[in-house]
Amino acid sequence: MVKAPAASRARQVSRPQPAGRTIGKRISSTASSLRGPIDDVGVQRIYHVTHVDNLASILESGNIYADLSESWGARPTVDISSPEAREARRAIAVTDEVDTTVASYVPFALSPKSSLWESVVVGAGDPRLSASVARAAASDFVMLVSTVKQVIDLHAGTEDSARASIVASDRDAAHPLATFAATRAPVERMLRKLRADTDGDSILNAELLVEDSFPIELLTLIGVANDRSRDAVKSILADAQYRTKVAVYPPWFRPAEEDAAAE
Repeated sequence: MVKAPAASRARQVSRPQPAGRTIGKRISSTASSLRGPIDDVGVQRIYHVTHVDNLASILESGNIYADLSESWGARPTVDISSPEAREARRAIAVTDEVDTTVASYVPFALSPKSSLWESVVVGAGDPRLSASVARAAASDFVMLVSTVKQVIDLHAGTEDSARASIVASDRDAAHPLATFAATRAPVERMLRKLRADTDGDSILNAELLVEDSFPIELLTLIGVANDRSRDAVKSILADAQYRTKVAVYPPWFRPAEEDAAAE
């Protein structure tokens, strides 16, 4: 049985590159608010963004599925990723020893103001995003929130698996220079390092990857942009007979430069 190594470099293939230095400048002040040491990485929140039109099918299935999961019933109504971004993630192996690609994992951001999400919020032409996203408003999306502890508990005792169950990436997982941590101790070290980074915006680009699927019962809240979105989400939850906290938090859904100007 093959054990995944602690860390590895992503294999380099042709892929779309993240948009813009401008976005990076806009979100730098947000990164500073997330910095600082964190002893218990389990309390770190993780964020998965989806369009509100996808929420009902996610609730019906009971899971958020990875792109390459074999458990899909129907694909998302609104696909956030561009075809090129999907192909890039399907081509990147998380380790040299384990034949598992980035697309076999559910991606979570480590910040509600991640660089990819900021591209959605400001309407930037990011090649990682689909054309349908470019026509959508930030308030059309929801943030599915959980914690690192929920992920660790979910996959406790699976480290000897030939397929790494939890992976951390120090930047966009399809980036040619991405480094992966693929077992629990290295994952926790990487998360601490990202939190302690005082010189860059690494935490805004980093990802936590969860193999195959993530149960919705492990969500701690759903973040929305405004009261109208909250009412719509609560209606969807009621139809699915599913209960979780729905929080209106406008700062997550507006440009980071607006937050910086307000400080």
